[in-house]
Amino acid sequence: MTTQFRDRTEAGKLLATQLTTYANLQDVLVLALPRGGVPVAFEVARALHAPLDVMVVRKLGVPRQEELAMGAIATGGVRILNTDVVQFLNIPGEVIDKIAAQEQQELERRERLYRGDRPAYDVQGRTVILVDDGIATGATMHAAVAALKQRQPARIVIAVPTAAPSTCDEFAAEVDELVCVMRPEPFIAVGYWYRQFSQTSDEEVRSLLEQANQGLSTTQRKSKRAPGTGTSQKKQARATPPVKQVKAV
Repeated sequence: MTTQFRDRTEAGKLLATQLTTYANLQDVLVLALPRGGVPVAFEVARALHAPLDVMVVRKLGVPRQEELAMGAIATGGVRILNTDVVQFLNIPGEVIDKIAAQEQQELERRERLYRGDRPAYDVQGRTVILVDDGIATGATMHAAVAALKQRQPARIVIAVPTAAPSTCDEFAAEVDELVCVMRPEPFIAVGYWYRQFSQTSDEEVRSLLEQANQGLSTTQRKSKRAPGTGTSQKKQARATPPVKQVKAV
């Protein structure tokens, strides 16, 4: 029984063993939350023989307590607020707007940096496996899911090496499937469950994306369907509002 991952590479390989149902299916796309989710997702994409792209999300940190998330933003104008934190600390709307504008600039910078001239993959009608190195507060993952649903995938699978049991239950009700290797209680923090948890650099993200997508086309045909995809999931995705405000745990 795994009690701690050696690093993100090992975590990604172990995570991939629980996703073999999605191997070699041409409508599967792996999306990573940068930066730490990219080394994990790289191993998943390689094992499943699936293309890899990024879902850029930025945390909205509380002023002078930046590690505490009051929400997150994602591509497509999605903003998720942790209403408990905002109300408890009485954070004014103009402060949230200012921080969100700053993070929007960084979000756009990262998208340009990571992809270069390569366009984003079209997710409509595809099975998307959304990968991070773990889920802590859940703010960034909530924003990623909300942004992803706007783009009308057929099926959304969250795949992470570790998260708290309560967090897994919360997200399992929000997407089609959740896969988590280790669900420790108490959870403490994502980095606690890795022996090596150094920061992933922008250069590493770019390199892994380039390696993962060598020889792959952005207009891959979908000759095989992943399990569970169908009309009901597509209808559910289309019904998702453009901006979603949720209470992040």
